[in-house]
Amino acid sequence: MIKYTEDHEWLKLDGDVATVGITEHAAEQLGDLVFVELPDAGAEFDKGDEAATVESVKAASEVYCPLKGEITEVNEAIVNDPSLVNSDPAGAGWFFKLKLANPSDIEALLDEAAYKAIID
Repeated sequence: MIKYTEDHEWLKLDGDVATVGITEHAAEQLGDLVFVELPDAGAEFDKGDEAATVESVKAASEVYCPLKGEITEVNEAIVNDPSLVNSDPAGAGWFFKLKLANPSDIEALLDEAAYKAIID
């Protein structure tokens, strides 16, 4: 199951852990990324907290934590090669894994049709 936020993050749930990244739309809007800063594993965030930072040749932007939880893993590959986010935002370009405080909260997020309606 993949869900989306209005802030252009996607989440793919596996049990009570969600893999989180930014959408293809967000990656296109940002342009070529040149820097990614990720949170530390073990860090805890509330929904809406700034969790990561991305910088492109155009602008810097925050990546928000889509739901309350604890970071269990980060994708160091995108720190070393930020272009992975541009080339494969929904795959190799994921940002972090988040153990959800309340996995049922994901139901309140957008499905693909609702997200597409926002960006169209």
